[in-house]
Amino acid sequence: MGAIRYAIGDMVYAAENILNDGGMPGVDEEDGLIAAAGSRGVVVHFGVAEMDETQEIYLVRFESGPDGLLGNPVGCLPEELTQNVATTEATPQEGFLRGAAGAGVDT
Repeated sequence: MGAIRYAIGDMVYAAENILNDGGMPGVDEEDGLIAAAGSRGVVVHFGVAEMDETQEIYLVRFESGPDGLLGNPVGCLPEELTQNVATTEATPQEGFLRGAAGAGVDT
């Protein structure tokens, strides 16, 4: 595996719309929107693709809803993520990142 672009705990933004590939629980339709471009999230784990160990995969929990709670982890490719909000297609919500238990990461 090459250099890790994002570490656990890094805040990232969806560089493009993140769509369901059919395997995301809680998203009813295939190609359903999981995270809109500009959505803010936090990296919770990283690894490599099983079929291609040169391909990095990042598990990201994106903010969902007006309360800023974090959704389920989503597998993302590095090119689907950015740390520069100016390069996203939308403006992220301002606020506070909170896990399901209410613990926060001040931004």
